[in-house]
Amino acid sequence: MINADAVLHILAFVAYVAEAMTAALAAGRRTMDWVGVALLGGVTALGGGSLRDVLLGHYPLSWVERPYLLGLTGGAALLTIALARVVHHFRLMFLVLDAIGLVVFSILGCNVATALGEPVVIVVVAGMITGCAGGVLRDVLCNDVPLLFRSELYASVSVVTSVLYVGGHALGIAHAVVTLVAFAVGLTFRLLAIRFKWEMPKFVYDRDLH
Repeated sequence: MINADAVLHILAFVAYVAEAMTAALAAGRRTMDWVGVALLGGVTALGGGSLRDVLLGHYPLSWVERPYLLGLTGGAALLTIALARVVHHFRLMFLVLDAIGLVVFSILGCNVATALGEPVVIVVVAGMITGCAGGVLRDVLCNDVPLLFRSELYASVSVVTSVLYVGGHALGIAHAVVTLVAFAVGLTFRLLAIRFKWEMPKFVYDRDLH
């Protein structure tokens, strides 16, 4: 029998590396020095979980409890510098890994909030923060409009994943089944949104019209 939690944690490590590497590319586009590259990699990969833990009062933070995560994310970011000339060939792979990270981090965030006895709405929000906030911090530090606040379906995927995960447990469905379904639906939703360019409605305000 496959241990769903063990698989999630393995995928989380893959996601840490992928998030750090994509952050390094963003740092390179902003001509940051190597310290900035490593720092942005760590903030992007670990920032969502850290913000969640601070808001929920869940200590120690993941990277404080497991300092090797700093080395993992910082090292992955610095490795990207050496691979910068060829990394564009792996764009599709990074999109898939980013989607996996979004879904996995959302589920893990729900687990943390559930273990703390938080109500359902807080569990779902915790999942969304874990999945999305690292990217928001990256974009803010790079002086970009965060992806979360643009029309692309990103936070929506995290919310759907979290609701399915929490709802499945509330219905008493087996943990492994709920985890697999939430992961599969969330990942498929995100990849389809990328493929077909699904977007949320936009708010456009032009004061010259008034």
